[in-house]
Amino acid sequence: MVRLYPRAIRSAGLIAGILALLSLVPSSASAQYRPPDLGSTRVLGEQYHVEVSGSIWNPALFGVISSEQWGIPGTKIDFIDDLGYKKSRIRDFRIVLRPSQKSRFRIQNTPITYTAETLLNRTLVFNGISFPVSVPIESTFGWKIWRIGYEYDFIYKPRGFVGVLLEARYTDFSAELRSALGNEFTAVKGPLPAIGGVGRVYVLPDVAINFEVSGFRVPQIDPDYTGSYFDWDIHGTFNVNRFVGLQVGWRRITTLINVERDSGDLKFQGLWFGGALRY
Repeated sequence: MVRLYPRAIRSAGLIAGILALLSLVPSSASAQYRPPDLGSTRVLGEQYHVEVSGSIWNPALFGVISSEQWGIPGTKIDFIDDLGYKKSRIRDFRIVLRPSQKSRFRIQNTPITYTAETLLNRTLVFNGISFPVSVPIESTFGWKIWRIGYEYDFIYKPRGFVGVLLEARYTDFSAELRSALGNEFTAVKGPLPAIGGVGRVYVLPDVAINFEVSGFRVPQIDPDYTGSYFDWDIHGTFNVNRFVGLQVGWRRITTLINVERDSGDLKFQGLWFGGALRY
């Protein structure tokens, strides 16, 4: 069952409004460029072999983590209520290599890091160590995601396409608590597969709406290793010309993971702004 989130609806409306304004910007310079190199398309955003893009994402966050040690169950530690994390700007970097009209090789890096200093409002147990109430504590949470994938657009038309996405992801998850009582650290890293779908439609020759979802659910084979993760991204691109595009979008990442004695329930979602350079 798909649930519609009010914040997502408001964000999608904001994206549509921004794209409507951008579509009014003249793009007469595009007429100076040579015909497309990749197929007979009239749109600007499909005339490339290499695309490099970057964005700044400032998501709302929800996170609960726990870590057990020496048979001592860990407390479910809340990012906001317990650790005092605030919104933080996240930089995202992507490369697309396009050897043919329907094939795209993709690389994406999303390094997520949060740090905070606070006074505990309750006693926390992390990695078998108790951190009492009112103790000053410093914390760091890191989640680095590399995505390497292949996209095949099995439906490709002059004003849009639909494709399938196959990925390998490398995830590096870490959490650390530091106080006068000691430092405790936990980390989980490793490769994970993902499968998903992508779509794009050009509402105008220089304005595109893009949708992408990918993820994976770990099979219930071993109760010590369970989890799922999904990445949703809807964004619009205004192509100034065939080489430059301006982007605005909404992205949501959810991860539920349990690895032996460590667990995490993480959600990040919000608007992002960026740009793309193509050749």
